[in-house]
Amino acid sequence: MTAADIVACLLPVWLTGGLAGWFLRGRSLSRVLPGSVRARREEVGTSSVSLEEVLDLLPEAAVLLDGHGALRFANIEAREAFGDTLGTIMRYPDVFSAMRHLNGVTVQASAEFVLTVPVRRVVRVDLRLLPEVLATGPAHILAILTDCSERDAVERMRSDFVAYASHELRTPLTALIGFIETLRGPAADDPAAQQQFLAIMAAQAHRMQRLIEQLLELSRAEMLEHRKPRGSMNAKQVIELVRDELSSLCAAKNVQLEAKAADIPVPGDQEQIIRVLVNLVENAVKYAGADGRPVRISLSAEQKILLGRPGVAFVVQDNGVGIAEEHLPRLTERFYRVEGSRNAPASGYGLGLAIVRHIVDRHDGCLEITSRIGQGTRCEVWLPCEREIRG
Repeated sequence: MTAADIVACLLPVWLTGGLAGWFLRGRSLSRVLPGSVRARREEVGTSSVSLEEVLDLLPEAAVLLDGHGALRFANIEAREAFGDTLGTIMRYPDVFSAMRHLNGVTVQASAEFVLTVPVRRVVRVDLRLLPEVLATGPAHILAILTDCSERDAVERMRSDFVAYASHELRTPLTALIGFIETLRGPAADDPAAQQQFLAIMAAQAHRMQRLIEQLLELSRAEMLEHRKPRGSMNAKQVIELVRDELSSLCAAKNVQLEAKAADIPVPGDQEQIIRVLVNLVENAVKYAGADGRPVRISLSAEQKILLGRPGVAFVVQDNGVGIAEEHLPRLTERFYRVEGSRNAPASGYGLGLAIVRHIVDRHDGCLEITSRIGQGTRCEVWLPCEREIRG
């Protein structure tokens, strides 16, 4: 088949909803291939443009498979969106089960499943048996991959809100209702009590606001986790921006913040990495001085090789009271808090480190937290300096 045939076939499809729309509606190639184009096949002659090159132009993730499910080709969008997980997706049992239904009579099938490694992703695979005129060698099955992770993240956020947030909101709401009743009743004519209760009510309202903000931030981090960042940043500039943002907080808490970094380019989302470091430093400020000792926090960035890959290690280290070893593996779980051991005056919701973990996973990085009671805590975020070349 010539390049003119392929382009003439697919162009009206793109204009009426994309390849996926044609693919899912199950229309055969002969129905969309104009007769005049078929008549010009001999006039145009043989072209070097292949089906694979045409698929590379599509905005959808598309792959070609043989009858055994072996991956024969993946277009640019598929490699960008799924990378090394493409082989795992094609070997998934649900995909094989759907593929067995393609027998010439049934020409399309679909499957949806959840990948948990390296991050949670919900993937829908729509399979279509190619007509003989389009089949290239053993590759005669076209698969369109759709990432449904954002939809899944929204659904899980709703369930988490009902399960966890409603529990966390119950206490401050109960306190607010109680104080309002007191102000309207026994304290209606007591200005001193009114001022005291209003201050407590303001603190409880701020607590609820902070919970909602963190839930929204966690939701955004989860929805973007499967999308690899395409921007770039400079490690030194990131450290300087974090230092400037937290200077007033550290001054108010009498915390000495030491910051240093080399001038190293790093691929990634600068705003998200700043948020990671801000969360880690805020945790150190909140907990490191819980026992009244002078607080010193170091914030640094330096080059580091990890698993044979060059990268940058952002380190936040304090001299605080530390965390017991049994808590370290669970610190990045959502709503997990270490109660009592750190004697913090105002504990959080256990969402900050969960947000950090999702952002680090998105950047193909590593998060390592080490701590010793009485000696402080060290948090290291390693990010690769070079994006992996994915074939």
